[in-house]
Amino acid sequence: MERETPDKQWMRRALAEARRGWGRTHPNPAVGAVVVHGDEAVGLGYTAPVGGPHAEVRALEDWRARGAPVDARTTLYVTMEPCSTHGRTPPCVDAIVASGIRRVVVGATDPNPRHAGRGYALLRDKGIEVVIGVLAAECADLNLIFNHWIRTGRPFVAAKCATTLDGCVATRSGSSKWITGEAARADVARWRRYFPAIAVGAGTLAADNPRLTARLPGEAVWCSRRYVFDRSFRLRTRRSAEFNVFTDSGADRTTIVVDPASQSKAREWLEGSAAAVAAFAGESFPGAFLGSLGEAGTTGLFLEGGTGLWTAFWRADAIDYLFAYRAPIVLGDAQGRRPFAGEMVDLMSGARRLTNVRTAEFAGGDQLVRGSLRP
Repeated sequence: MERETPDKQWMRRALAEARRGWGRTHPNPAVGAVVVHGDEAVGLGYTAPVGGPHAEVRALEDWRARGAPVDARTTLYVTMEPCSTHGRTPPCVDAIVASGIRRVVVGATDPNPRHAGRGYALLRDKGIEVVIGVLAAECADLNLIFNHWIRTGRPFVAAKCATTLDGCVATRSGSSKWITGEAARADVARWRRYFPAIAVGAGTLAADNPRLTARLPGEAVWCSRRYVFDRSFRLRTRRSAEFNVFTDSGADRTTIVVDPASQSKAREWLEGSAAAVAAFAGESFPGAFLGSLGEAGTTGLFLEGGTGLWTAFWRADAIDYLFAYRAPIVLGDAQGRRPFAGEMVDLMSGARRLTNVRTAEFAGGDQLVRGSLRP
């Protein structure tokens, strides 16, 4: 195997820094930076939650605190093009110029058409060497939500399903625990930590009673904003207190989504819970719901299932990305439940193909295929 260049090696270190801010920077991107002198990292930083300093500034502050020198052997590595405009914080380009560093290596270009390439030009105008595109795909993949939001102004909607080899998400009776093993489920938790909002259908909630939280090693339990879709209000036959999402410490971050006719009944049903109720008419769903997310500044939604929820978004052409986990097991049952339904496709040319595909394998033979459903 060909040995990686030092630039790629240090960019991987910057990627590791960026992941320390995983899911904490929305609506800003997760960015990592490393100041290197010779063959030693002398400054590390990742973007803080919104309003805080960016990765480049934190790395430069760390570098100064260590008292490391600046000379021809000093390089700044950053996973995304440094910002060049004044937002909540000053432009990172200005901080880099003031630092005296004369070489900057960048992974991904800023996807904002108004900014793309501007940071490079400003740095080069000051005589700084700029190398771009180092591990660009990996750096861009770090910010799926931000990249979509900044280009479209719409929340990034991703569906997650776990299937058998013959494409089932549950048995004919609805049993789905567990299709994949612990390692694959831990990866789901990692992505759940990344998305600012998570959605689940009433059927899945009734069958599995999920917490929809991220429980990652060494971290406190994380609860994104949670949405339970039950437009016909089937859950009314149960008690709200039976479900984790309406009773745990994140209940105030949970909303049940119903048809307008069921709105008042749903509020009564939730008595004693901190959860909220939202109503959307069938003819406006899911477009109106996604519009409300966008207006609230929620940049991404993770659809956890089940079939009814996936299909509603699929039919509305409202799914941007797919996470397809697959286990090496076979049901062999024609009545096994599948993730999507309602399409009439006669030829394979009518199938929807993922682009920018990435794959992963986990212990026990489980696999993940993920990619965009948009060109």
